[in-house]
Amino acid sequence: MASQSGVRYEADERPPVLLTIGLGLQIALLTVGGVVLTVAIVSRAGGASETYLTWGVFAAAAICGITTAIQALRVGRIGAGYVLMMGTSGSFIAVCITALVQGGPPLMATLIIISSLFQFLLSTRLSLLRRILTPVVSGTVIMLISVTVMPIAFDMIGDVPDGEPVSTALIIAAVTMLVSIGIALKATSSLRLWAPVIGIAAGSVVSAYFGIYDTARVAAAPWVGLPEGTWPGIDLAFGPAFWGLLPAFMFVTLVGAVETIGDSVAIQRVSWRRPRAVDYRAVQGAVAADGLGNLLSGLLGTVPNTTYSTSIAVTELTGVAARRVGVVVGAAFIAIAFIPKFLAVVLAIPNPVAGGFLIVLLSLLFVIGMKLVIQDGIDYRKGLVVGVSFWIGVGFQNDAIFPELVSGFAGGLLQNGMTAGGLTAMIMTLFMELTSPRRYRLESDLTPAALPKFKTFLEEFATRNGWDSAMSDRLVAASEETLLSLSREEDDATTQKRLLLVAHREEGSAVLELVAATGEGNLQDRIELLGDERAVETPEEMEVSLRLLRHFASSVHHQQYHDTDIITLKVDVRHTHTGDSS
Repeated sequence: MASQSGVRYEADERPPVLLTIGLGLQIALLTVGGVVLTVAIVSRAGGASETYLTWGVFAAAAICGITTAIQALRVGRIGAGYVLMMGTSGSFIAVCITALVQGGPPLMATLIIISSLFQFLLSTRLSLLRRILTPVVSGTVIMLISVTVMPIAFDMIGDVPDGEPVSTALIIAAVTMLVSIGIALKATSSLRLWAPVIGIAAGSVVSAYFGIYDTARVAAAPWVGLPEGTWPGIDLAFGPAFWGLLPAFMFVTLVGAVETIGDSVAIQRVSWRRPRAVDYRAVQGAVAADGLGNLLSGLLGTVPNTTYSTSIAVTELTGVAARRVGVVVGAAFIAIAFIPKFLAVVLAIPNPVAGGFLIVLLSLLFVIGMKLVIQDGIDYRKGLVVGVSFWIGVGFQNDAIFPELVSGFAGGLLQNGMTAGGLTAMIMTLFMELTSPRRYRLESDLTPAALPKFKTFLEEFATRNGWDSAMSDRLVAASEETLLSLSREEDDATTQKRLLLVAHREEGSAVLELVAATGEGNLQDRIELLGDERAVETPEEMEVSLRLLRHFASSVHHQQYHDTDIITLKVDVRHTHTGDSS
């Protein structure tokens, strides 16, 4: 298993204090503008007052800080335990504007609160949607994030004050991008950590030379202060406008959850030197923290938030995945909420600088999405889902698909490429699931005494599919070794746990899915580490089972959720051992 040498500090390591603070502040600097801009767009387009805008920006910054810290620290079952930046969600712009127009901030707040409860439910039952919210769906959504946001970045690099030549914007954006890319490609590993902030600083210096950096805004802003606005309240009338907009808010919440799932899977891929199986307990925690952020946003009457995929790109670019960085980002955002002067320094950075570096980050993000799509291999079915969903997302994003019809549907919901493409990917994946071959099920106690029932069940399953005795023996052997491995982890359990075995045919293979109570170790990781001298020592009897399992099954995937383990084994009809279990 190849290591990821680009990771300098893993999630549970402690980088130097200066580096931690510096990187945390630069991530906050990169995203604070987007947080404020989203609130401003929703507020002004929805006809809200400037007093509300002041309150909304303050509340959004504070909530983003709190939830970013929770994502890093993982409080109970809330939070991923990784550096996942939280910020205002662009997916909610259209529906929030509609809510403001129809009922003002109180109606928007009520809709956000109700939809956030759906997100909490989703986090606790995420394992039930595992066949729909797959890495293919999540990776497609992440790629479409770049498609959705990249036009904004392109607009930003050409945005200069009236009277300034366009060439000025070109020079500023080019300096920002060239410095950032040059350092990332050719500098030493230590200097590479500072590529983002150096690129932005270089662009800002050039902006100041041309007189574009807004120093007047910085000078006029107070150092410390509270918002002039007040809490907008909540609308509990539940009138026609509420019921008319609730379905749209629920769907956008689901799309946001898919984005969060993709981000929480992707951040795990770039946070460890040695690739690990995805920990879906961390994914559940990320979705729960997202729900908490939306609940707080509704209670305080501001725009909902979600995970920002730029934190993944920054982590891969810098190689620093330490959780402490996420805590610093959260603390920085909370401080920003109370320090208008600091916020003004960030907002004074001209758009060509922000747009130039955003292009670099979105380019990395697109590649991360591609990696997520192909992580478990890709066949023509998965390829068709990705291809169709991606280009439908591109079409809707660019108003190329029946714009006169789409603009009036659910407040223009499908005009967002990420929403349209993500929904397409989920529908196509659901169709494949509903039309897949029949699944056969057996439920039993999680104990070695269940082995005879497993043997009889799998022999009958092999006979129904016309497979020979050799294939039947491999199915039985693979399931037995998995059951024995799980049973050893339950030896000290005070209550008897149950196990569900699901078997179905998939082209030239049999797929066995074992759903059981949660254990501590991940079998997929343990199989990968067999023979690795640096791995934690595995008991001899378990190592024998793992080696046999690797021999009988062509692939092993272990998904760990809270209170549930799901182990998927793939056994080829004409089995040739490859040792692939990733």
